Amino acid sequence: MPTNLIETAWNLPRIEMMSLTSLREDRPVALITGRRSWNAVSNMLDLPLVIQAEPYTADYTYLETLAGGLPPQVRVVYGVGGGLASDVAKYIAWKHKLPCVLIPTALSVDGFFTSLVAVRQNGAMHYQHTPPAEKVVIDMDVISGAPASVRGTGIVEILSMTTGLLDWRYAAERKRNMPEERFQPWAAGIAAAIAQQAYKIAGGVGAGRPDALRNLLDLICVEVQLTNQLGHNRPQEGSEQYFAQAIEPYVARTAGVPYADLVGPGILIAAALHNQNTASIKETLISAGVRLDQVSEADTIHVLQTLPDYVRQHNLPYSIVHDADLSGDRAQQIVRTAGLFT
Repeated sequence: MPTNLIETAWNLPRIEMMSLTSLREDRPVALITGRRSWNAVSNMLDLPLVIQAEPYTADYTYLETLAGGLPPQVRVVYGVGGGLASDVAKYIAWKHKLPCVLIPTALSVDGFFTSLVAVRQNGAMHYQHTPPAEKVVIDMDVISGAPASVRGTGIVEILSMTTGLLDWRYAAERKRNMPEERFQPWAAGIAAAIAQQAYKIAGGVGAGRPDALRNLLDLICVEVQLTNQLGHNRPQEGSEQYFAQAIEPYVARTAGVPYADLVGPGILIAAALHNQNTASIKETLISAGVRLDQVSEADTIHVLQTLPDYVRQHNLPYSIVHDADLSGDRAQQIVRTAGLFT
């Protein structure tokens, strides 16, 4: 029986729930952060900083430049903030074989807990495998006090299982999954149960309730551990993520938009493509604080019309988009069915 389908089943990082004022660090630190995030927590942290950077992109060339400029005395890389800070910190730590410590200021992505970095290259997103962070430090007071538009928007990583599972099954029915990504009913059942719980806590997450945010943290960790065990992201990543990746360059032309606000519309579009009722999904996303108005209607329709070519060009795992005719008025019809821009 072949045993080489999954070479490594990564673990979650150690998670420490504590006040940031109690954190002690003696190793020389390279800090990766964002201005707003750092302003929110800098007075709570006493880090022996060697260098500090505020990255603006996860483009491969830029990441390589940052990694190449790391001072030799650095012994640990800290990422403080959201998903971009997390990804850049993990990448630089991986390049230099250093430990990485992450301090989320909001539960905005699942990337704090994964062994992956989302790298942009040649117009598409690629995953670079890295070790997970040494630890993730969670201060629930910081998380609860984050702006509602980012505080718990990592819930989209859970809600995307709603459509990710549909695409995974769709590909299986057409025998288009790769052998290492074969459809497994037991895993699909667990993923569906995780997604169901996310619907139940969405309102509490949006309201900033600590109990709901703790539940979200637990769900994200279970989701990550499930995909770690499978060795792929198919239960959680389908055409909703493809839409988000394809439209990201359009919103980056301005001030940029948090990734959750791209995946949210993508979930509704993917549900519409699968002929699912989108009303409850839309209500859930909004109640959790996910913004659905951060992409323009014109860009959304254009990206949707070109999405079948995009997924084939970048050899993305098979989904309903691969077979969809989204030319002409069909894209506008899908957008209306999804409940966007109404």
